[in-house]
Amino acid sequence: MNASIPDKEYFRIGEVSKILDVDPYVVRFWESEFKSIKPIRTKSYQRLYRRKDLEELLIIKNLLYSDKFTISGAKKQLLKMKRGGTQPDRDSIQEKFAEIKKGLLQIRKIIS
Repeated sequence: MNASIPDKEYFRIGEVSKILDVDPYVVRFWESEFKSIKPIRTKSYQRLYRRKDLEELLIIKNLLYSDKFTISGAKKQLLKMKRGGTQPDRDSIQEKFAEIKKGLLQIRKIIS
């Protein structure tokens, strides 16, 4: 999460998309998928994201783009992070993938 968040209370969707470096439709999609993102609406129905929403969106982007989670996996990881209060450990994830790969290679060897 190397994006810097300006010292503001509220952000419009254009600002959020620039900070996250994604298109606005991606932000709207994440908002629909992750119920913890709840921007307030102005009288003209413009979305205003709070700093808390933006920080959560940065975590979501990191989970999806850097850690290669699916939407479903990112939801589970966010829930786990909120319960435990920690971010996923990249090394432990890579170790789990290595174990899975080793197991799959063993199965492949048995089958052939």
